[in-house]
Amino acid sequence: MNPTSLKLNLVEGSVSFAFTADAAQDLQQAIAQLMQSLKAATQSVGGGGKPTPQKPMEYRYSGDVFLEIFCNPNIWPSPFAAKVLITLRDDRIRLTTEAELTRVIEDVNQYLEQVG
Repeated sequence: MNPTSLKLNLVEGSVSFAFTADAAQDLQQAIAQLMQSLKAATQSVGGGGKPTPQKPMEYRYSGDVFLEIFCNPNIWPSPFAAKVLITLRDDRIRLTTEAELTRVIEDVNQYLEQVG
């Protein structure tokens, strides 16, 4: 499938890059698993015990660019407060920044609606 541009809105500014619908669906699934981990990390086990530590999300995509999205669900009080660390690079430039998880979800959903 031909890549089209995915636009991710960051804390300050945005970035667009070539991305495929298949990769967007994989990212959407990884985020869905992250949301489950975030919910589990905020719930206490049994009678007021500590929450079970959850594995971090590490999504990677290699196409025209390399994209990595990382989030540790154990450090955020809720899925709505969570931020992800984004690294985007190719042979000429490297960008590392944060984005709000809820914005990334919206951006990926909007991209998938556009590409069908």
